[in-house]
Amino acid sequence: MKTYLIGSIPGDGIGPEVGREGLKILSAVAELEGFEYELVEYPYSGEYYLQTKELVPDSVIDEWRTLDAVLLGAIGHPDVEPGLVERSVILGLRFGLDMYINLRPIKLYSEHLCPLKDKRPEDVDFVVVRENTEGLYCQIGGHLKKGTPDEVALINGVYTWKGCERAARYAFEQARKRAAARDEGGRAPQVTLVDKDNAIRPHDIWDRAFAQVAVDFPEVQTDHAYVDACCMWMVKNPEWFDVIVTTNMFGDIITDLGAMIQGGMGIAASGNIHPGKTSMFEPIHGSAPKHAGKNVACPLGMISAVAMMLDFLGEGKAAARIEGAVADLLTTRAIPSADTRSGISTSDMGDMVLRQIGAQG
Repeated sequence: MKTYLIGSIPGDGIGPEVGREGLKILSAVAELEGFEYELVEYPYSGEYYLQTKELVPDSVIDEWRTLDAVLLGAIGHPDVEPGLVERSVILGLRFGLDMYINLRPIKLYSEHLCPLKDKRPEDVDFVVVRENTEGLYCQIGGHLKKGTPDEVALINGVYTWKGCERAARYAFEQARKRAAARDEGGRAPQVTLVDKDNAIRPHDIWDRAFAQVAVDFPEVQTDHAYVDACCMWMVKNPEWFDVIVTTNMFGDIITDLGAMIQGGMGIAASGNIHPGKTSMFEPIHGSAPKHAGKNVACPLGMISAVAMMLDFLGEGKAAARIEGAVADLLTTRAIPSADTRSGISTSDMGDMVLRQIGAQG
């Protein structure tokens, strides 16, 4: 029987609450599908930093490399310098373990969840492949004369051929995989490159890497959009997209837009992936401190992150059980919304998913 070593970082705010529901679902599908796992919990969070002044040490980053996967609840505390702990934990994972892909499915399960007029589930079903370890997030830069009227702040965006090429290749592989999973006669696979190379000329490296990779995937159609146009088309014609590949910063922005199109931040999940190596999975809603401890946060993002993790680990049947349960509850409106307005508590929503998984047989 396969046993997985999974790190758990509950984090701040609503992170521990949604994390409990995700782990509850993980336990259920492990029993149903016959695999085992061992959890290793890590305390790193804003609250932990306030108590200890400790950020993630290098020895823990080395330990993370021995895991099969990591589940992250959320990081962010209102009493800690913005970004301090987030950079230590999230960027520690992404950069320390070279998780060079951020994968964000954008999938609408029920028409009533979508704020766009007349858009149905078949119109909103694409994925965003965000390059995850380069761009402006490399933190190369600094301040001159900080705190004075002459202050200057500089930040350099970093784009390497390797980074662009491997992100593009992963996107084409996703398009091929998605096409294979569709019914015969479904839409042709397509990858859309999103950048801003008309204004930021160094983004030309993305165009050239994308074109080179495309040669290896002749069956995959290609398209290109500037990021501002991409945002426009995501709202007007989301059905145009199959797979989007884009830079770190642009991917961060357009995936939040995608989350709202699919029904809100409460349902959105992401994978921080190094193919074949330790990868991290998380809901994208953040720590939401105003909702912490109230048992009102929607756990579907975390539950969907568990499904993504299991799919990555090769437990496709377990992942499908979870996604099927979530889809059933949303399409029937048993769960009317993926936010705090649903009227369903965090723990009760987790129990609903648990029962639905059991009802699948």
